Formats: sequence, structure tokens, C-alpha cells
Amino acid sequence: MRRSQLFLKTRHQAPADEEAKNAQLLTKAGYIHKEMAGVYAYLPLGLMVLDNIKQIVREEMNSLGASELIMTNLQAKELWERTDRWDDKKVDVWFKSHLQNGTEVGLAWSHEEPITAMMTNYISSYRDLPAMVYQFQTKLRNELRAKSGIMRGREFVMKDLYSYTPDQAAHDKIYNDVTKAYLRIFDKVGLGDSTYVTFASGGAFTQFSHEFQTITEVGEDTIYLDEEKKMAVNEEVYTDQVLDQLNLDKSKLEKVQAAEVGNIFSFGTTKSDQLGLHFGDEKGEPKPVYLGSYGIGITRLMGVIAEHFADERGLKWPVNVAPMHVYLCRLGDEPEVIKAADEAYEKLQESGVKVLYDDRNVRPGEQFADADLIGLPYRLVVSQKSLEAGGLELKERGQEAAHISELSAVVQTLGKACQA
Repeated sequence: MRRSQLFLKTRHQAPADEEAKNAQLLTKAGYIHKEMAGVYAYLPLGLMVLDNIKQIVREEMNSLGASELIMTNLQAKELWERTDRWDDKKVDVWFKSHLQNGTEVGLAWSHEEPITAMMTNYISSYRDLPAMVYQFQTKLRNELRAKSGIMRGREFVMKDLYSYTPDQAAHDKIYNDVTKAYLRIFDKVGLGDSTYVTFASGGAFTQFSHEFQTITEVGEDTIYLDEEKKMAVNEEVYTDQVLDQLNLDKSKLEKVQAAEVGNIFSFGTTKSDQLGLHFGDEKGEPKPVYLGSYGIGITRLMGVIAEHFADERGLKWPVNVAPMHVYLCRLGDEPEVIKAADEAYEKLQESGVKVLYDDRNVRPGEQFADADLIGLPYRLVVSQKSLEAGGLELKERGQEAAHISELSAVVQTLGKACQA
């Protein structure tokens, strides 16, 4: 992608009304546009990051045997009344509206009810189980506070997976498999060393749940961490009884701030009983289906990654989620410089390396500042000076040292480094 052809404009100053670092940097670097508090548009670079995160998640969900679909955002009031989650006192984040005929509807904050109701048309026998479906869906939640940028929005993208099993043992196996898949996802996006399975309250979902919390100073949650056991407890359920249940020693726990990047829930057979989802076992006797619900906030995860890896110069994306791999700076308009930059652009793309080619006629300092702000993993400079020194100047984002190499060596190096 050539910079002159990409819809992208960076800013020198962060928006005055943004408190969160992720929103400040992502806005300055041209990844997002703020519509209102807690509501953001994702511009081309931002969409590329989201797509990369989605693909990592999608591959792990598919490896579990789950099938992707997409549900509606409009939801029927009657379904949620049957499960006692329509009442604003039970679920305080609803956005609700009315159709032209006066029918009251909800705007999706979650999908357990609609998907479970749908499953009554597809699950009737033990032969239909287990069943797992997932989606990437825009959710709407009327959050009281929306000051954490894209880490807590009123409109956001979530991956939600739902498992339907015939008994507790089958549910437990999937629950454990999803837990392992989630840990692989967070490892692939660069957060594996700082993300922990955390025992927590289920909120409006269930009594208890497991969260995946990433340690960060800007996190909204306080957790108590056992580094040795790679386990944590959310402050909201931090009691002696819970610690005993989890076999955790209070004296070994560290109090830290963290941001929730995933959450999984066991509903048992409650939703199935409420919504009439039953199956016939091998003897033909009706039995309720066990439900599990598993979420990852895709846009929130993008915000946590942005916060986690940023420095004083801007964003620093891991290779697996970066919108492109290399920021190619062409310094000068000499024919030999243009020829060398164009050749580098073509050869790198042929090798599978994604390049943002800054072909603008602007000062080197502006190109370098944009390269750091946008945060691609590598910067490659082609100039009269670099060519006279023997080639192209390659530098990894966050590193001060740069190296001059011939194009063939650069292509080989980046081809290996940028293969996800």
C-alpha cells in the first residue's frame, strides 16, 4: 500500500477529550475516529488490525470444531423475559427501542438467549450434540462510564462462542479446551506472558466465571495473582472461602491492576430449561442441554495491545497483529532513490511482506515520526546516503540500532521475521 493512496492522516496532538492512552495514540496515528463517548469508527489501518486479531481467534475457534455464523443485533423482548434478563434491574446495560408497530426490542448486549432459542430448531437428539457456534458481532452496552477508549466502549466487536453438550463431563471438556485455546490466542497476540486465568463473579451471566486478565496499570480491575501457579482471583470474589476452594495461599498473592480481555461462563442447564432446549437421549428420554458461553472483546483486545506495547514515540504492534509489517521511507526524489525504493516495495510484497510505502515528498523527520507513531514492526529507509553506504537501512521498531544491507538480504530477513 502506498501512503499517497491510503486513507490515512496522522495528528500531532491527541484529542483534548480523550483520557485513555490507547484512544489518544490510535487517533493520532489514524486508526480510529471518535463518534461520541465510547463509540468509535475503525479507519483502514484500524480495520486491518481488527481483521488480524479476528483471524487469529477464528483459527483457534475452528480448531475446536466450532462453526462461524452471525446473529441479528435486534432481539426479541419475550426471549429475555423468559430468562429474567430483560429487567433493567437485572441487566443494567440494555439499549432498547421500538419497532414502528410498537413492538419493544433490545439491541444485542449478548446472545445466549437468541442462539439457545434458535438451537431448539436444530438440536433434538443426542446425535446432534455436541454443537459449537461462534460469531464476530457488534455489541451495544449502555455503559455508565466510557473513559477507557476502545478498552470499554458502548459499541464494540466481540467474538462469542456457545457450546451445547449432553452432560456435565462433555461440557467440562469443551470448557477446558476453550481455556487452552484462549491462552494460545493471547500468546499469539503478544500478551501471553502477562495474561492470567482469573476466578471472578459471573455478573449478569452466572454466579461465577473465569476471566482472562492482562496485567496493565490502566486496567479497571484489581486482581490477586499467584505468579507460580499462573492463577488469579478478582477482587470482587476475593474471600477466604474462594482462596481455600482454589488452594491459594493469601501470603503468596500479589495485588495488581489488570484489564479483562476474555471471559467464559458455565450456564449448566438453566437456559435450556427456561427456553425449552431438550434432546432425546439413547433411550428417547428428554434431557436438557448444557450451555457454555465464551467471549473475547476484539476491539478491547486491540486497545489493550496498543496500551501494552506503546512507548513515548507511539504504537508498537506485534508482527501478528500489525496492519502491515514494514514502513518504507523514501527520502529524496533522485531517480536512483525512487528506483531502489520501488524495487524494494515490489520485492518485499512478492515475498509476502506487507509494506506501507511512504512515497510522499515530505521531510525525513516527518516520515520517521509517522513511522514510530503508526508502530509497524520494522522501518526501512531508502536514501542517497543509504545507497552510497551499500543498500537500505533497516531498523526494528523500538530499537535504536539500524543496519545497512543489500536488498536481497533485507528481503530474506523480513520474509522470515514477518511470517505469522
